[in-house]
Amino acid sequence: MIEFLQYPLALLVTLGVLVTVHELGHFLIARRSGVRVVRFSVGFGRPLLSWRDRHGTEFVVAMIPLGGYVRMLDEREPGVIEVERRSGDVSFNDLTVWWRMAIAVGGPLANFVLAAVVYWFLFVVGTTAIAPILGTVPDDSALARSGLEPGREIVAVDGTSTRSWQEVSMALAARLGDTGAIVFGTRVPGADAVAEHAVPISSWHRGVDEPDLLGSLGIQPALPAILGEVLEDGPAAAAGFERWDRVVAVDGEPVDSWAQWVGIVQAAPGRTLEVLVARAGAEVPISVTPDTRRATDGTDAGYVGVAPFLREIRYGALEAVPRGLAETWDKTALTLGLLKKMVVGDVSVKNLSGPITIAKVAGDSARSGWRFFLGILALLSISLGVLNLLPIPILDGGHILFCLAEVVRGKPLSERVQVFGTQIGLFLVGGLMILALYNDFSRLF
Repeated sequence: MIEFLQYPLALLVTLGVLVTVHELGHFLIARRSGVRVVRFSVGFGRPLLSWRDRHGTEFVVAMIPLGGYVRMLDEREPGVIEVERRSGDVSFNDLTVWWRMAIAVGGPLANFVLAAVVYWFLFVVGTTAIAPILGTVPDDSALARSGLEPGREIVAVDGTSTRSWQEVSMALAARLGDTGAIVFGTRVPGADAVAEHAVPISSWHRGVDEPDLLGSLGIQPALPAILGEVLEDGPAAAAGFERWDRVVAVDGEPVDSWAQWVGIVQAAPGRTLEVLVARAGAEVPISVTPDTRRATDGTDAGYVGVAPFLREIRYGALEAVPRGLAETWDKTALTLGLLKKMVVGDVSVKNLSGPITIAKVAGDSARSGWRFFLGILALLSISLGVLNLLPIPILDGGHILFCLAEVVRGKPLSERVQVFGTQIGLFLVGGLMILALYNDFSRLF
């Protein structure tokens, strides 16, 4: 029951943060412009909480947490309730077109700022990621045909640096629907020399509902038996193991993963193991006798004093600022690119997600740890910012479009045109919401 409640709770927290930040962007610029802000609402429907500040603005937390709004005096759009103007009040329509455009931009801008701050924070506190090192490479795979071998680290995809499997997946997602070649930059772990491998693609996963980005290329993420660290006072160091050694075999039996290597060591306390490691292009035999240590279950387990190749991504507070901005820019470009491909049919519209999928993703990420949850929050914030900048009436991008038309014409569009545009916008956004919900239920059932 508690696990089930994690999903709606994670959804409420996620939407609450994203909507509040978005509307706060509108609100702050509106206040700066001098317009009277009548209401700041997080959610729609019946108010659950409400209070007023000294400026007379009503702050509301409403029952339906699927959005929010900032209501300003005399904003002439369908459904907006006008209030009595007080002496000295400035209405929305009294503002210049540039102030009105700035207010519309404020919401999406706040979402991008939130993402940049979250990424900055994650870079400062640091994250530990599994380095993208290839496990087994099937002989008949596209990767094998390009000359890639097991045990090499993927350091770049199409020139974009990759430090984790998540970054590899993000870089590959940008190539959905493309024809040409994906260029992988790889190296032997610990080495400096980087080799490039071009993997040809043709209409890659065009229109596929759930593309297997890694598996379709023959990429099998794994934690190989590569020694990322050798402790100085452990049996491994005394036996002659070195950092970046890759365990090939133990007692003549092949070793394919870190988990297999650990299992062999733990099962052999006090027993000498004949280990074959790959080092600098050669195979080196080493004999090591694991120490005996008490395991958590009370049994004896072998220990040699080595650690896997995990990468800690961490920067100083100042160094993390451009990193956070770059990460936000890259994710924004990726979102726009995928959106464009979805419109032209290169990416299936079944990848469009609604509140149910968001709840599941948010809940799963929360269970995976707060760092993962914050990363998903930043990505969703970018998606919300991009979505609201689309030139569709009723969205912020539609307001910006009307303002730009006013700048070009020298006067506002007629109320009839704006109402017609709003109706079209309602139809488009409503259709997108129905499609997203349909996709959500399709994934469930």
